[in-house]
Amino acid sequence: MALAGRTAAWWARLRSPCPAAAPLCLAGWMPAAGGRWYSCRGKEKLDMSTYPVESIRNFSIIAHVDHGKSTLADRLLEITGTISKTDRNKQVLDKLQVERERGITVKAQSASLFYNHEGINYLLNLIDTPGHVDFSYEVSRSLSACQGVILVVDANEGIQAQTVANFYLAFEAQLSIIPVINKIDLKNADPERVEKQIEKLFDIPTDECIRISAKQGTNVEKVLQKVIEKIPPPQCNTADPLKALVFDSTFDHYRGVVANVALFGGEIAKGNKIVSAHTKKRYEVSEVGILTPNEQPTHKLYAGQVGYLIAGMKEVTEAQIGDTLFLYKQPVEPLPGFKSAKPMVFAGMYPVDQTEYNNLKSALERLTLNDSSVTVHRDSSLALGAGWRLGFLGLLHMEVFNQRLEQEYNMSVILTAPTVPYKAVLSSAKLIKEYGRDEITIINPAQFPDKLSVSEYLEPTVLGTIVTPHEYIGKIIALCQDRRAVQKDMLYIDENRVMLKYLFPLNEIVLDFYDALKSLSSGYASFDYEDAGYQTADLIKMDILLNGNPVEELSTIIHNDKAYAAGKLLCERLKEAIPRQLFEIAIQAAIGKKIIARETLKAYRKNVVAKCYGGDITRRMKLLKRQAESKRLMRKIGNVEVPRDAFIRVLRRETDK
Repeated sequence: MALAGRTAAWWARLRSPCPAAAPLCLAGWMPAAGGRWYSCRGKEKLDMSTYPVESIRNFSIIAHVDHGKSTLADRLLEITGTISKTDRNKQVLDKLQVERERGITVKAQSASLFYNHEGINYLLNLIDTPGHVDFSYEVSRSLSACQGVILVVDANEGIQAQTVANFYLAFEAQLSIIPVINKIDLKNADPERVEKQIEKLFDIPTDECIRISAKQGTNVEKVLQKVIEKIPPPQCNTADPLKALVFDSTFDHYRGVVANVALFGGEIAKGNKIVSAHTKKRYEVSEVGILTPNEQPTHKLYAGQVGYLIAGMKEVTEAQIGDTLFLYKQPVEPLPGFKSAKPMVFAGMYPVDQTEYNNLKSALERLTLNDSSVTVHRDSSLALGAGWRLGFLGLLHMEVFNQRLEQEYNMSVILTAPTVPYKAVLSSAKLIKEYGRDEITIINPAQFPDKLSVSEYLEPTVLGTIVTPHEYIGKIIALCQDRRAVQKDMLYIDENRVMLKYLFPLNEIVLDFYDALKSLSSGYASFDYEDAGYQTADLIKMDILLNGNPVEELSTIIHNDKAYAAGKLLCERLKEAIPRQLFEIAIQAAIGKKIIARETLKAYRKNVVAKCYGGDITRRMKLLKRQAESKRLMRKIGNVEVPRDAFIRVLRRETDK
């Protein structure tokens, strides 16, 4: 192939630095995750000792979804010369296919920027964070490696629900906050109104807000200057023993685990022997470097810096998020780490074909290394086979996780209807002895204890924040009341926008509340929620019976008030999904022994009276009676086997109602 025929992408790949160890290189090229190849003829290793702690700034960009975080990150990368200025620079830090398809950030990404301000060279470590409520764990984890944040607010939309939530995450972490009003180039932008909202809600003076247009690059340089002036350098010392916090990690098929670390003391270099505080295992460091945003190897990493580390960890369980790494024979007190994520939604996951079980298990282990907020418990089902019960932070998180499994690991799975974790306070001495405690958590309807052995059931609640234009208040209040919500607060942010706070049962918002809210408010309302503990509830287990036999996979836990409507809906869906048999099938929804809804799937029938032309009516009745007796006998001895695809259709459509 002639040199003139090489594509721009080929030349860019050739110029890219090699993150690899030399023995794996072949003719100057190195294989890496996702089928990519890196050139080994790249830049030389950087010397990071020229950046003392005083000239380091670690910060995150936080905002509501679609307020321009990734666009601002692109401009910061361009201004500092980290990437070249081209029209193709859109969502540079959003590396996942699912992020580019959906246009949202789902995974926090870091990049190191070099910037000269007033004759001093600064190292700025930037972390771009997600904006959706389902990925707030990514935000809280990223803030642990920072000393300050840029809070981005849309000049047109103003403060939204997730803006408030992210502000308080940063405020509670005692980080410096730089308010930035983005999209001032829009026709309907009103930065003065947004400045007043920021002052009223967050008590930040209006003169501290920076007005920018990240798309056009207007005033973005001021943001960098403000970062250097207002955000303090990290409080650590190179002379201290090594103390590195693992705040993220990925799995590379060729190099094993790549851990993203923030150094809170000491220094680390290739060849150092390190120990994990969590597993107590010892490793030898094979490579350290920074992300620019691609991997750039360095000679060493020093206190206060953020980078990556490869140390021959081959098992996904070896790189725990929140782990502390230290030098061999120089033990240190482990860092506090992270509060483990609390799953809000549970769903069953099964391979479409049971022969794919081991491949799916391997894919799950590697993906949960990169997304540590997902919890995994083994499960099995008579209809769907062996699988897992997964815990997610929300419905979008569940969808994105499923999409990443398909795109990154080529795994096709069955995902059952999502449920929330309930609790039961036991009164039966036998059950208390069996479980070893008087309160149990129920993540699977099959575990639901009988009412006679329970003193009370508890359901999870969340404190929801809704920000909406005032003309939609009536409709939104009616929607919240229909979802059994209790109003806690109502505040006018300005003359046009209202912030409502409601206490919701989690199972009322987990499926379709967000869609209903957007529909009622013509897309203008925003919603965010946080955990609010458990409250007593009148819960029941609803079973689905086919000809009197319960189908375990379709059992659900539901509030007593909603049982009839949900049972009727499920019976109707099953009637559509189950193929007709030679005998009649009764599809029933039951609470205990009480039937609350029924649909009948009629049997296939031969026209036994077709041969009767006139004659005595008793002849016709005799033939029909004989047919009815045969059908009755078939119903007694015939088992209803629900086809696998019928299960899949019913369970998947649960989320589409």
